[in-house]
Amino acid sequence: MSPVVPAAAEMVDVSRSFRGTAAVQDMSLTLPQDAITGLLGRNGAGKTTIMRLLTGHIRPTSGRVLLAGLDPWENATVLARTCFVREGQRYPDGMTVAQVLRAAALVLPGWDGAYARDLAADFDLPDRRAVSKLSRGMLSAVGVVVGLASRAPVTFFDEPYLGLDAVARQLFYDRLLADYAERPRTVVLSTHLIDEVADLLEHVVVVDGGRVLLDASAEDLRGRGAVLTGPEHSVTSLLAGRPVLATERLGGTVRVAVDWSLTPSDVADAERHGLGVEPMSLQQLVVRTSTGSPRAGATGSASRPDLPEGARR
Repeated sequence: MSPVVPAAAEMVDVSRSFRGTAAVQDMSLTLPQDAITGLLGRNGAGKTTIMRLLTGHIRPTSGRVLLAGLDPWENATVLARTCFVREGQRYPDGMTVAQVLRAAALVLPGWDGAYARDLAADFDLPDRRAVSKLSRGMLSAVGVVVGLASRAPVTFFDEPYLGLDAVARQLFYDRLLADYAERPRTVVLSTHLIDEVADLLEHVVVVDGGRVLLDASAEDLRGRGAVLTGPEHSVTSLLAGRPVLATERLGGTVRVAVDWSLTPSDVADAERHGLGVEPMSLQQLVVRTSTGSPRAGATGSASRPDLPEGARR
């Protein structure tokens, strides 16, 4: 097990409803301090609501929200420690890229102007162009620059890089990791591009339907889950009541995703039974956990879900 680290933010039995519809239900989670956390889940899972609660943009219907041990709502001292970058961030009409960066310097105490200029050059951002005239990719890059150069003790990225192409996204990941290595801080990434960010993450929170499904260190999750392939009777015998996330059948052969951390002995036993054993990637684990209700030893119908973009707003 990973060592216990201090909490940068917490939600304790939090619920939040909008017009009678629950976006978050009895949720408790912990974001570790000075770690990169992935806030993962499919469309409508509640990720954006969680970030808005933690940054004091909205209040919970019930429960407690704590940032650095304090309620962030209308708390200027706490909020000065945060930076919240959202996809499709809006800026005043006519504001140029250079003006956005100058405005950020006024409201973010840890702002690093020299680093912001370097990042803007990396992403080829035109200083004098109005933000409203930027392409979606350039607009996303502005958010990335603000988030990284903020140097805020707690920084939230709510999928602001969806407009970036693969090369620009990799540039963002590289810059984030390099800067984090020099200046550790709490970073929360809400994303559906799980395979791309998997190697960056130190902690993972998976939400679905406004509830937490997983809240664990990435190290603990990397060895969790496996896919077994072989004759159905052999797979069923080996599982012996362990949780099944999904099953696919082809004739007498099944392919079963299981929530089970196999030991070397378990793998050897499976191979003796003629079964194929594959590790489950973090993305597979998130998708399977989010789209099915595990049933002990059950083998249901095939499930091939994709993890959509976005979050419940």
